[in-house]
Amino acid sequence: MDIRRRNNVTVTGRADGPVLLLAHGFGCDQNMWRLVLPALVEDFRVVLFDYVGSGNAEPSAWNEQRYSSLEGYALDVLEVCEELNLREVIFIGHSVSAMVGVLAAAKAPQRFSRLVMVAPSPRYIDEDGYRGGFGADDIDELLESLDSNYLGWSAAMAPVIMGNADRPELGQELTTSFCATDPAMARVFARTTFLSDSRQDLKTVTVPTLVLECRQDVIAPREVGAYVHAAIPGSRLVTLEATGHCPQLSAPEATAEAITAFIRASR
Repeated sequence: MDIRRRNNVTVTGRADGPVLLLAHGFGCDQNMWRLVLPALVEDFRVVLFDYVGSGNAEPSAWNEQRYSSLEGYALDVLEVCEELNLREVIFIGHSVSAMVGVLAAAKAPQRFSRLVMVAPSPRYIDEDGYRGGFGADDIDELLESLDSNYLGWSAAMAPVIMGNADRPELGQELTTSFCATDPAMARVFARTTFLSDSRQDLKTVTVPTLVLECRQDVIAPREVGAYVHAAIPGSRLVTLEATGHCPQLSAPEATAEAITAFIRASR
């Protein structure tokens, strides 16, 4: 299958610029990056895509076994890189995609020069000595609710995930994105996301890395950002004066500025 069509690949920006590969999180698609694009396209070649099972990716390419682990999503990333012959890629991953980027870089280190993790979490469930933000019962309840009534779950959870209750249009946008995702595929991606544990994978990171967190985020609390920063030697931790789990929508200028400042500093 044509990878560009399969993953709805979009290439924009400066043709000879450094390559940014932007990867969306659960329930989203490449449209979630649109507000940071104006600050990136003048200096960078920007590649966007949708994971199979999300956005406008080719639904016939869906394979439940493949996408029941984060490795399946990392394969999407690597196949996009191979199709476009991308090298020295600066991978920018939102939420669970931050860990997908870690896996992709470990499998093909020659393709990646830097990682940018936007609101990352290597594990969402608390355990002794680690705070991920959720108890095991919380995640069980979340997944059961999603299984039984995906649209209702989306309408209830998207505004919570987005934060910014004073800007309800942001929560509505995320609700719309969630609701546009095929429920059967979304259930698999949700389980893959919320039951994942990528903490050991952080040890494989050897490229310059930016950990970008929000001041308040119910999905990835500040303890998680501190953990990821500590686990990746030499990484840079930046806390945005923003709330919610999607700063590329709620604080796009600050998000883009932090990304570009990191790239300039790590050249």
